[in-house]
Amino acid sequence: MEQLPKIIVKTKKRVGRGYGSGRGGHTAGRGTKGQKSRSKVGIMFEGTKFKKSFVKRLPFKRGKDKFKPKAKPTTLNLSDLNTLPVGTVVTVESLIKHGLINPKTLSKNGVKILGNGEITKKLTVTLPLTNSASQKVTKAGGSVE
Repeated sequence: MEQLPKIIVKTKKRVGRGYGSGRGGHTAGRGTKGQKSRSKVGIMFEGTKFKKSFVKRLPFKRGKDKFKPKAKPTTLNLSDLNTLPVGTVVTVESLIKHGLINPKTLSKNGVKILGNGEITKKLTVTLPLTNSASQKVTKAGGSVE
């Protein structure tokens, strides 16, 4: 006869199911009396009514800018693009390569080109820009994608 390993699997104790739950008497493993024997205690409960709870101690964001985005895009003036060679496709990588933007100060929201100044070169711009900037780029013979 083959020797099989002895397998012992203990069944999980079922709390709150009365005498037949494998826990013995009427308490079902919760002890006697008290808040925790009768119901679940909330995750934010701290035990006293006179101390301010953790949530109420946190700073509260007030004012009109409550719902505005926190991070703003890195801005660049249109006149700064005159240093790029003619026919360049303006992307974040090309701006970093030509030294117009520092990659350490680059915002998570990317780059936006503002319409300050004039542009004299024909460029293809793939970044977001203001209306006045897009008009000046197309007027100089460039294109906006």
